[in-house]
Amino acid sequence: MCTLRPPRPQVAAPEMGLSQVDTVDDVSPTGTFLSDVSTLRARAREEIGKGPVTAAYGADLDRVLDVLGQCLATEIVCVLRYRQHHFAASGLQSGAVAAEFLQHALEEQEHADLIAARITQLGGTPDFDPQTLTARAHSQYTTAKELQEMIKENLIAERIAIASYTEIITWLGTGDPTTRRVLEQILATEEEHAEDMATLLEN
Repeated sequence: MCTLRPPRPQVAAPEMGLSQVDTVDDVSPTGTFLSDVSTLRARAREEIGKGPVTAAYGADLDRVLDVLGQCLATEIVCVLRYRQHHFAASGLQSGAVAAEFLQHALEEQEHADLIAARITQLGGTPDFDPQTLTARAHSQYTTAKELQEMIKENLIAERIAIASYTEIITWLGTGDPTTRRVLEQILATEEEHAEDMATLLEN
């Protein structure tokens, strides 16, 4: 029999904020700050309409928004696939497996919400258009009749997500640490999902 694990706690989106710099001699992990307090204050006022995105933002904002849009589509597709499998699952052990599918669907929805919130923070607009959803997603929406095939398809999708998020995190580097942390949190859960599906497949 498959045992159900308790629901995981929701992951809150990290808040953005600029730490106060006391002197130009304050040391960061990579060296001294290049801007004094007066310069930081002036820059913060220059483009106030950009919200949390300041001159210190080190990534390609348009490209980051595009990549986050792909991640959002990926998570939504995962939600739909897991939910469809939850309701379509049948067989002797289908109850426990269907419950696991539902739990994963709920967690994938949390991921989608985190990514949509980050897109908004960066000044973008989350795209939930169903007509282009599957084309933008990294993983595929697949259905299956057999329980084992459902588990296999979900494991494949999780492995795709793990690979793509790992590459994105490496690409972001120190350019956008907040987005990187969001994706790192999501990646950790996706790895747990893959482990869950691999265990179910073995059983």
